[in-house]
Amino acid sequence: MIPVVILAAGRSRRMRGRDKLLEDIDGVPLLVRQVEMALGLGGDVFVALSPEDRARKAALAGLACRLLIVPEAEEGLSGTLRGAVAQLPEAPAFMVFLGDLVALETADLRQLYEAYLSNPAYLIWRGATADGKAGHPIIFSAAVRPRFADLSGDDGAARIVGPLQKETCLIRLKDDRARRDLDTPEDWAAWRKTRR
Repeated sequence: MIPVVILAAGRSRRMRGRDKLLEDIDGVPLLVRQVEMALGLGGDVFVALSPEDRARKAALAGLACRLLIVPEAEEGLSGTLRGAVAQLPEAPAFMVFLGDLVALETADLRQLYEAYLSNPAYLIWRGATADGKAGHPIIFSAAVRPRFADLSGDDGAARIVGPLQKETCLIRLKDDRARRDLDTPEDWAAWRKTRR
């Protein structure tokens, strides 16, 4: 099984003082739900956090995940990826996904992992919406790993995945699970209404 990295070092700036990764979903904080979902895949789970994320660290206490403290998170998503990937153990590939994707399920991660096993000729295996829009999770081959050392800015791994479109296997997940995030209190309120 390959390692899974949950990117959870963002600041939730648009939440106006609330932390979206600690928002309650079915009685647990979103970040805890994400870790439990990833653990369901059966491999090692890592959570990338910025050094000052005390509340998120506390929420994860007791869970069977490893915390990756990433000072580079101050630079943005690319810095988080650079710092987190540098701390991963050696593996033939690794999976990454954003911590705020509320609709993802373990079955989605498994679907991506099975696509990785079934289509070994690619370098990237990427979750997509039902209508084909690329999103998360993403599995990167170890052959791509050195490219993370040069990431900077806040555009995530776009500089890596962009030039590798022909080497990317898109896996369509149900509905908009690959891209469904909630960035504002209004987003959360509207989403919760749909779950009643």
